[in-house]
Amino acid sequence: MQETLAKIEKGSIKKKIADVRVGDTVRVHQKIKEGKKERVQIFEGLVISYRKQGSVGAIITVRKVASGVGVEKSWFVHSPNVVKIQIVKRSKVRRAVLNYMRARSGKSARMAEQDFDRNAANDADDRTAEQIAEEEKAKIAESEKAKANEDELNQVEESTDDLAKEETKEADKADASNDEAPKDKPADEKVNTDGEDEAQLPAEEFQEGVDRVEK
Repeated sequence: MQETLAKIEKGSIKKKIADVRVGDTVRVHQKIKEGKKERVQIFEGLVISYRKQGSVGAIITVRKVASGVGVEKSWFVHSPNVVKIQIVKRSKVRRAVLNYMRARSGKSARMAEQDFDRNAANDADDRTAEQIAEEEKAKIAESEKAKANEDELNQVEESTDDLAKEETKEADKADASNDEAPKDKPADEKVNTDGEDEAQLPAEEFQEGVDRVEK
């Protein structure tokens, strides 16, 4: 049972949360579901309590005064519904729990501000170990898919090149066969059985007749 709880806690703990302290004025970004819709609600107030720090059950209690009425809300820091905790201001305090702030209002509720590194304090990674593992799996799957697509494109290019080479070879063979084939004689050129040109024979006979007359 303890091992199961430990696994659940390990998977639910966020990688890195903001450096929230008692006396900080924070803005808690909470995920709100309304039917099928989802929105983020921001609650700004003073952190008067921070219990079970460093565990999956860490809880902060934030108090603000709205229209003269004190309003307090508590959140599990590692809850998936808590999108982000942003530190706006840091005050000097001497107690771990500021219960006395419930009885104060106006000037008496003011606290001395303290300088702090805002960027370092708000540097956080709200992803859980499970979310990080899922993102890594998604990246690996995406890279494998891209590699498969690239291999497929390379295969298509190779097959196209091979087809072009085959077509070139066929064309070269056709040209070679055309060069080796005997050329046909003109259609109007007639040859008798002795292999002589029939069109030339009458002219030669006529010339022989002329020569005889002259003699």
